[in-house]
Amino acid sequence: MSALQTQPPAAPWPWLLLLGSLVLLYFFGLDSAYAPTNGDELVYVHIAHATAQTGNWLPLASELDHMRNTKPPLLFWQAMVAGDWGRHWSMAALRLPSVVYTLLTAALVAALTRRISGSLRSACIAAAVYLLFFSTFRYCRVYLTSAPETFWFGLPLFALLWMHTAPRAFNDGAPPRRGAPLWLYGMAGVCFGIGALYKSFALIAPACASLWIAAFLDRSQPRGRAVFATTLGAALSAAIALAIFALWFWLDPDPAAVWQEFVLGENTRKMASGLPYWQAALWGDDPVYKQLWAYPENAATLGLVVLGAMVSAATWAWRRGHSKAALPTALHLLWLWPLVWLLVFAIPSQRDARYLIPAMPAVAIALALLWERIARGWFVATALLLAPAIVVLARIAWVLGHSDISNPWLLGAHVLLALASLAAVVAVLLVPRYSRMGTLWVCGGLYACLLTMGAPLDQPSAQFSPAAQNAVAGKRVAVPNGFTGQFERFRFVLPGAVLVPYDALGRNTGVLQPGMPGPQRLAFLLQQFDAVVWVVESDALPECLPACRVLDRRWFVKSRHKAGEVRLDNIADPQQWLLGREYLLVPGP
Repeated sequence: MSALQTQPPAAPWPWLLLLGSLVLLYFFGLDSAYAPTNGDELVYVHIAHATAQTGNWLPLASELDHMRNTKPPLLFWQAMVAGDWGRHWSMAALRLPSVVYTLLTAALVAALTRRISGSLRSACIAAAVYLLFFSTFRYCRVYLTSAPETFWFGLPLFALLWMHTAPRAFNDGAPPRRGAPLWLYGMAGVCFGIGALYKSFALIAPACASLWIAAFLDRSQPRGRAVFATTLGAALSAAIALAIFALWFWLDPDPAAVWQEFVLGENTRKMASGLPYWQAALWGDDPVYKQLWAYPENAATLGLVVLGAMVSAATWAWRRGHSKAALPTALHLLWLWPLVWLLVFAIPSQRDARYLIPAMPAVAIALALLWERIARGWFVATALLLAPAIVVLARIAWVLGHSDISNPWLLGAHVLLALASLAAVVAVLLVPRYSRMGTLWVCGGLYACLLTMGAPLDQPSAQFSPAAQNAVAGKRVAVPNGFTGQFERFRFVLPGAVLVPYDALGRNTGVLQPGMPGPQRLAFLLQQFDAVVWVVESDALPECLPACRVLDRRWFVKSRHKAGEVRLDNIADPQQWLLGREYLLVPGP
């Protein structure tokens, strides 16, 4: 196994320090409205809150058209329990289970890497790399499905790899391997079933395929018997998983809606396309070759390092092949696991790198094992690419720090983090032996800068005042809804208000006069509701003044920008493109 690593002996404490810092970072700003995520998070939050309000586990509830059975119930039950059925409803409470799942997965990554390599340093590298993948930071830290599904679909594969890497795996005189025991197939079925109840029954296919390959590689029986026994075991796992997933249909009072909305609406449509299948696969919006970059795309900030690892692994395998030395059987799954997920999710017409997130733990382990073989240039290039992003974030934080929501402590912390991160970039460039660790510190520093940059906007002083919140408690408030379910964020901003969403993008579909010009539409909304949250540019005032009254206002970060709004000539002035104002308005002068 040592053939995979040429690392010099080194004290593990710097890596333990890095890993501990990343663990703390994952808990920072959990309640932030500006944590890296995507728009679907608030859709799930809405369904969970609406279901909790009914007082029942099932059926799932929603005020959104065609947005009820979008995911299996376990995701929403988790939120309902974490939020105490709406009594302690906060983003921090809803996101905390995802962080726990992610840290458990990182612990499994570290434990397996330690078992394979015998090195605590490599274990820390693997866990740190996994936590620094942008897909982990973005989708496994907030209230989404990626964290629990990655844990449950990966757990049986971790167990099988653990058995693969037992001492007998390297002892030529060991008894013949009989493959995975029956209990493992049963455990895998339960884990896959739980994972399916978080995301989709479709994920059972790549999970069972990965299990089949791993179990087959662990057998030393004749090939025909091995194929038969392994297929029976994987089929047992699939049957158990599907049976667990089918509990949703059995428990839900409206199984027909589950079939129509989830099975046909959410899953089958991903196989549909307006073009013939092969034409869509080659030239459609989501071509097959797009998936080839899925793993570097998921790594994002460490994408170049993943590419470097791929090059190093290919070079190493080619040279070892020519020297008649094969890759140890126990490590085949580290590339077969991601490969199986890649192949399975190349089949649907809708392809996305996020679908491959459950295979990212294997990528992290492989990176740790190849760490010293990855050329230094990949790390230097990564640090150079991240440096401008750190500078831009520092500029944004500086502007916020000198606005009316300034916080000198947060600004000072951000400046120190930015300077330390840029110093790490310099160290990566000038000190070769520091390049690998330094790049991870730069990446972690970028994430810390991203979180501290938006932290002033999450302060109580940057929210609508308690007096304004109390003034609209129990009243009907029209709130902007720029994307499906985005109005749900106002449940944390205006607790106690009755929220009614209106389309803030001005599209010609929907309700509440979305096509009406701004001033007339605001007047219309003020006539229909007790209060209105109205969005304006940072230097503008509400069009209804002086015929309306301003209860309060606050800054917010724009999530969508118009073409040409962000340019090189205004990148240093984020108030022009990043920030907007939300006014809480009521009728009358």
